[in-house]
Amino acid sequence: MTRPRQLLLLAGGGHSHALLLRRWLMRPQLKPKDTQVVLVNRGSTALYSGMVPGLVAGIYDLSECSIDLRDLCARAGVTFVRAEITGLDLPGAKLLLAGRPPLAFDRLSLDVGCQTRETAGQLGVKPLEPFLAWLQQAPRAISIRGGGAAAVELALALVTRGHQPRLLLRSEQLHLGSPAANRAGERLLAEAGIPLSRRVGPDTPADLACTGSEAPPWLAASGLPCDPLSGRVWTEPSLAVEGHPQLFASGDCGLIRRDPRPASGVWAVRAAPLLARNLKRSIEEPQRRLTSWRPQARALQLLGDGGSRAVAFYGARALGPSRLLWRWKQRIDRRFMEGFARGAAMADGEAMACRGCAAKVAADPLQHALARLEPEAGCPQPEDASVLATSSSGALLLQSLDGFPALVDDPWLNARLTTLHASSDLWACGAQLQSVQALVTLPEASAPLQQELLFQTLAGVRSVLDPLGVPLLGGHTLEGRDGAGLGLSLSVNGSVAPERHWPKGPLQDGQVLLLTRPIGTGVLFAAAMAGLAKPEWIDSALETMQQNQAPLVELLQEHGCHACTDITGFGLLGHLTEMLTAGQVVELDPGAIPALPGARALLEQGQASTLAPSNARALDHLDPGAGVRCLTPATAIDQQLWIDPQTCGPLLAALPASRAEAALARLRAMGFERAAVIARVLKA
Repeated sequence: MTRPRQLLLLAGGGHSHALLLRRWLMRPQLKPKDTQVVLVNRGSTALYSGMVPGLVAGIYDLSECSIDLRDLCARAGVTFVRAEITGLDLPGAKLLLAGRPPLAFDRLSLDVGCQTRETAGQLGVKPLEPFLAWLQQAPRAISIRGGGAAAVELALALVTRGHQPRLLLRSEQLHLGSPAANRAGERLLAEAGIPLSRRVGPDTPADLACTGSEAPPWLAASGLPCDPLSGRVWTEPSLAVEGHPQLFASGDCGLIRRDPRPASGVWAVRAAPLLARNLKRSIEEPQRRLTSWRPQARALQLLGDGGSRAVAFYGARALGPSRLLWRWKQRIDRRFMEGFARGAAMADGEAMACRGCAAKVAADPLQHALARLEPEAGCPQPEDASVLATSSSGALLLQSLDGFPALVDDPWLNARLTTLHASSDLWACGAQLQSVQALVTLPEASAPLQQELLFQTLAGVRSVLDPLGVPLLGGHTLEGRDGAGLGLSLSVNGSVAPERHWPKGPLQDGQVLLLTRPIGTGVLFAAAMAGLAKPEWIDSALETMQQNQAPLVELLQEHGCHACTDITGFGLLGHLTEMLTAGQVVELDPGAIPALPGARALLEQGQASTLAPSNARALDHLDPGAGVRCLTPATAIDQQLWIDPQTCGPLLAALPASRAEAALARLRAMGFERAAVIARVLKA
């Protein structure tokens, strides 16, 4: 097996990078050899600009216009990192990110898009995400500053959506590239009833700005050679940045000095094959000269009227409006997006083994192995953390051990999730963390790459520990052989006063069981591996999983918590039954148990974690004589949700019924909006 020796960062998920990933997916031989590739983007999806007017008009929904970068990266063998890029450390060869450590690189490719030129008091159309969010609450009458193709197409789309737009022009004419194009554009606007205000000064108020684009300011601030007007990075015809052969720039943020072209998706798409060729050559054969590109002088532009007709511009010529041109534009756009879809054969293949806490050994072999070790005593009562000793002050000293194969490719995020997951064993006992040790397994790679992986992993651990004032004492590192990937296990230590220590049970009559947040991570990440989970579902799950539950320990103590556990690999039902003693019965409310967005929909499609069938033995407890009865009949989907294995799952706490509402109010005020009382303990 080859050991990756270089790190290539793809900064931004623009059209050039999306097509680059697609080329590597379809023709893996084009991907640089012995190279780890990481794509960094602020969102897990990238909008295809050609379909945005149709999205605004309501012709397309968001999923039809979005490229799922996380899934595309997974299929292309590329690590995906969701983070906001804030700058570039050129001397240190590091990409600076918001809220997390920088990423080192050997080669860097920039395709970070552009933003609307700054206009005081007006919302820029780019970046698109804030504009689309604003559009959900937009007034009916909307004034738009701008007279280019993007402004015209946006105004036409807003009419179809039911708004009354007005275009504010700084001069007398539109700016569509030629007199013929301007006449065609004015005809479309007039037929749609969109008024034009001409020679409007910069002080005239407007709702939206569609006034041309500029590159993100951090590019110039980082010391890169940039065009002073647009902020776009100057490049050679090879797309290598002038004076920085290890950097490349394409799409809307790059500009070939010898052959400048407007910021447009057309040239970003055409740049992708050359970018692929030159990145590969730069890494594998750095002594060879890179291939030069002279982009076409003109590009065909199709501008739609929001749902029925389009006009075509090419140089000084204009054609339309025409319904045939609109159908042609739709066909082109849909064909472009179809190229990123995962094939049915790929989605319907044999399920991949789940990772994260769903990689646990099933309960049966675990318990039988333990029983063979202690045949007389049988299996000990399971607890989340073991009491090791009592300190000189009388506090109980607790320890737990947890870890799993990497759930996500991003080493920093994976370590953060693992730390939160392992620490919840102590929080479920009412304890505070005191120290942590780490066992990190690194994949085979060059020394610099292993150093970067280890740094990112330990930084991810400390992103949880440092705010709590908990030290990472040290640990051990291993190199995974025979293709083993990144792995992390943690030994977590804590303490708690004896009277504040929570066992799993026994429960008391009249108590209620409170779940701190939704469940469903097992099926979501299993479906993600098959390309069947919507990107917004995974984004939502990851945000929930990163909620730190350390502050909940004191809150639950204040509200009379008596027993507690955390919901992890054996699922809600499996861990709930561990809280019961012989003869105890709890009444579960199926309608109260919250699920993460998308979890139930995936279960209804027949998706499941690979650990779920083993967890299904817990369903035997769904009988009053076996410990659990249901307040209302449980559906098959309810039951599948209850046996779904969880990573960074919620706490399940036993509270006096009289304190539950107050506890819920506090939880929701702390950001745990979907905390719920899901069961009550019945009298024996």
